[in-house]
Amino acid sequence: MLQTEMSPETIRTVKPYLAWGLTEAEYDRYAALLGRLPTYTEIGLASGMWSEHCAYKFSKPVLKTFWTKNDRVLMGPGEGAGVIDIGEGKAVVFKAESHNHPSAVEPYEGAATGVGGIIRDIFSIGAKPIAVLDSLAFGSPQDPRTKQLIDQVVAGIGGYGNAIGIPTVGGEIKFAASYAKNPLVNAMCVGVMDKAKIQKGKAAGVGNALIYVGAKTGRDGINGASFASAEFSDEAEADRSAVQVGDPFMEKLLMDACLEVTRAHQDVLVGMQDMGAAGLVSSTVEMADKSASGMVMDLDLIPQREPNMTPFEIMLSESQERMMLCVQAGSEAEIIALFKRYDLDAVVCGHVEAGHRYRLLHHGEVVCDVPVSALTSDAPVYHQASARPARLAHPAPDFAPRVPNALATLKQLLTDPNVADKAFLYQRYDAQVQTNTVVGPGSDAAVVRVRGTHRALAMTTDSNGRYLYLDPEVGGAITVAEAARNLVASGAEPLGITDCLNYGDPTKPEIFYELAESAKGITAATRVLNTPVISGNVSLYNETNGVAIYPTPMIGMVGLIEDLTTITTQAFKATGEAIYVVGATGDDYNGSLLQQVQTGTVSGSLRPLDLEAEKATQALVLQAIRRHLVTAAHDVADGGLLVALAEMSFGHGIGAQVSVDWPAVRLFSETQGRFVVTVPAAAQAAFEALTEGRAQRLGETADAMLTVYAQDQVIQAPVQALKALNEEALQCQLK
Repeated sequence: MLQTEMSPETIRTVKPYLAWGLTEAEYDRYAALLGRLPTYTEIGLASGMWSEHCAYKFSKPVLKTFWTKNDRVLMGPGEGAGVIDIGEGKAVVFKAESHNHPSAVEPYEGAATGVGGIIRDIFSIGAKPIAVLDSLAFGSPQDPRTKQLIDQVVAGIGGYGNAIGIPTVGGEIKFAASYAKNPLVNAMCVGVMDKAKIQKGKAAGVGNALIYVGAKTGRDGINGASFASAEFSDEAEADRSAVQVGDPFMEKLLMDACLEVTRAHQDVLVGMQDMGAAGLVSSTVEMADKSASGMVMDLDLIPQREPNMTPFEIMLSESQERMMLCVQAGSEAEIIALFKRYDLDAVVCGHVEAGHRYRLLHHGEVVCDVPVSALTSDAPVYHQASARPARLAHPAPDFAPRVPNALATLKQLLTDPNVADKAFLYQRYDAQVQTNTVVGPGSDAAVVRVRGTHRALAMTTDSNGRYLYLDPEVGGAITVAEAARNLVASGAEPLGITDCLNYGDPTKPEIFYELAESAKGITAATRVLNTPVISGNVSLYNETNGVAIYPTPMIGMVGLIEDLTTITTQAFKATGEAIYVVGATGDDYNGSLLQQVQTGTVSGSLRPLDLEAEKATQALVLQAIRRHLVTAAHDVADGGLLVALAEMSFGHGIGAQVSVDWPAVRLFSETQGRFVVTVPAAAQAAFEALTEGRAQRLGETADAMLTVYAQDQVIQAPVQALKALNEEALQCQLK
């Protein structure tokens, strides 16, 4: 007997579900919900829908603590993406997703299909995707495997985004030994729409039709949701068949067709949902669950590109470029005709039923008949034990760096892969397609014009696993605050966030502690900064041989610019302009890039983040920018103030002459809540009146030399020499 034909009794004995991530207790729970032994197809569907990737069974108690609403949020977590009002009748739609496990196994397809999936989440709401960003993390660039991962991940992101015609406008690439076996590949998409036309993923109305549209279903990505909910080991070969294969040209047709449906046929469209994790089962059963409906599907009608596919394979395939629509009965022909114009498959495969059953037919037989809730709201939720890791209970003493030669230290930091210029990588992305990109990769945030309005959107992705490793709560708050600073430095008011929560195995109390504590920090920061969490995802089990990555929540944030003349970038614009640092500078070296570079690791404790001071500083800088007092702005992050000054000088080759009344080592402190800004002579009086002593004048922009006078050292170097070091470092390391 083929395994796919196992009887319910054989399943109970052989337990094939253990390989799919279900436990024996979960099998028993599912059988109890059904009141009988599940069939092979039924237990397969539960393995996908009850995975952490779909059910959030370990993270749901944490996710419920997030702050998700304010007066601008039109739709929060629970749909394909979140929606925020940006005025003038428009809304911004955005979400981020992780594709870590697939990218570790098949980096090109893993990254490409991560981009494809997040784009579908955006147009499933009815929004036109206008930008893609990414957040990547790798091990040492000297490692041959890492070199290949970087090359293929970047190629996958660029290959998909460039082909579909959506600009990749920003992102980040982090490096630490912690990510050597488990790279992070997080993708974010931003879209814009008329706020009156928000579409939800629901299947309601007895007799209404379910229409499958897009690519045919194949055997790629089968049960990828379960694959993404397990850790790797060197002994077990990772399952490449669980990785999907993408076709951006098909996705472009699908996107255009779906947007035409929402624009021209919204009166007959009941709901629309992407087939993402867990494929056909997740999209359909979630649509039924949202409207407390039942549904029936005939799997013989599903377009299939391979012969003899079983119900298990059809339902759990994660073949890309597919959507499920629910349309009013009697309107099927007009919707099908629309998709045929785009040369896409579109077939009625089922309909909404009364009651709350989820029924599947195959070759005339019922292969699944379960309550909808058995696959959705009745999935288990675990309240995990939490234990503080030993490194946090007994932190090392504060790190006291020695910097006998600050110029040498600056060069060391500028050539570190975390600071080194990434332009040669992101130049493989098309950042200008659609011709709305005002600020592309390379400044604090990307800026994209909103067509048909006087507004623009700034967007960024940020993470810092080093900080969270030392203090998950403070580190979580810092990540949100830094994302907000990046937007403010571009002239934008932060609106809200999406997240990818990247952690290890949540069944380990120390890992769950990291997740729960960082959520506290994220929540505190979002409340104070008025940036609610409107969407996101969780990626757990990022560990190999029992060793987890740094706890790494990625924060994707979008901000609003109401006046295009206030868009600001980090590059110095002219000589003779005053340079100020806004925010106090202390001795904060624990978790810093300097500590990482000098010791090869991070240790010690983080100081608490004063969120009210952070909010006040950001408001002050944004006000100065909006009053046209500031010509350049940059937040102080990795490497500290001296690195920030160097980065500002690289844009136009303009240097600076600066004096500080501190020892040179403090130039590398990573005290939070700071900006460097430049102010032209005519605006200095107004700027100083506005800041009332909260901005310290450092000096002024000068010809092509960076000169810094500290208490104990003078640092001086030609801008072009420093820029060349910064530009060439990562390229050399990756060769």
